[in-house]
Amino acid sequence: MYQIEAPEYFILLVIIPVLWLVYFYMRYWQRKKQKALFDAQLLDKVVIEKSRFKPFIKLLLLSLALLFLITGLTNPKMGTKLETVKRRGVDIVFAIDVSKSMDAEDVPPSRVEKAKRLVSRIVDNLVSDRIGIIAYAGEAYPLLPITTDYAAAKIFLQNMNTNLVSSQGTAIDDAINLATTYFDEDDTNKILVILSDGEDHSQKAVDAAKEATKQGVTIFTIGIGTKKGAVIPIKRNGALYGYKKDKNGQTVMTRLNDEVLKEIASVTNGKYISGQNTKDVVDYIKDALKKMDKREFETTKFSQYKDQFQWFLLTGLFFLVLYIIILERETQWLRKLNLFNELDRAD
Repeated sequence: MYQIEAPEYFILLVIIPVLWLVYFYMRYWQRKKQKALFDAQLLDKVVIEKSRFKPFIKLLLLSLALLFLITGLTNPKMGTKLETVKRRGVDIVFAIDVSKSMDAEDVPPSRVEKAKRLVSRIVDNLVSDRIGIIAYAGEAYPLLPITTDYAAAKIFLQNMNTNLVSSQGTAIDDAINLATTYFDEDDTNKILVILSDGEDHSQKAVDAAKEATKQGVTIFTIGIGTKKGAVIPIKRNGALYGYKKDKNGQTVMTRLNDEVLKEIASVTNGKYISGQNTKDVVDYIKDALKKMDKREFETTKFSQYKDQFQWFLLTGLFFLVLYIIILERETQWLRKLNLFNELDRAD
């Protein structure tokens, strides 16, 4: 297992193809100028002492030197030991509404982006808890299974949008039922956090919450949106094309429906939280988790990561030294080999 400490330095690798382009252009330009001044036979006599392939070899060595030196700058690290670590925490599943109504911009920059940021901030405050992510609209979609890899969770969050689930609606009941399959059967705190505007709900959502309670699941619901509501923009490649309309051609107005969210939280001894203030949401979830009993579980991870940059730097310096000491002039022993029939052409 390996890690790259500073991957941003890889951008410097663009220097290598630029060098090759410059090299071939200069060779072409130089050859063109020489042919304009000398005929072919005279040109071979003039440049006989200059090796035909050493400049290419030097460029190759310089490219290898840059490749290894730049890789060394990123400081690759190698995991040398796989160990089992015991942690104490709770299992938390985030169910995020990605229906089209979540594109409304009554909370900036949009409801779905607000939900993603809330989850990201909550994850930032976790220490040893396990997390999972579900996306849902007309149906629920498992996005990330239970894990302690918070970095992976952030990646999945970044890629989440309202185009993720094709069927539209707000099937909170499907999200709750799917979430219950994420948790282990043993006795531990099981937390489901639902982030939604609560639209297009049904009584099935409350029934599913009651069933989840029987399995020991506590549900926190976070309302995303405003009572005043907003229209639903239709965008393509970031450009606004219009607003969503109903079958009668009227512009759809979407509003926060927090009643169902409050009822779902109530039947599971959870809590409804307004998503307007990010800090309030994060603080409440953090405090609630502190009061809960933690379960001990085991995870495996690579530890004792060791820096490996020195090997890349040494290799890069080796190629750089070779680049410096090799001359472009043709050496006597190399000339005797007559690899490209230079002596025949000279005669």
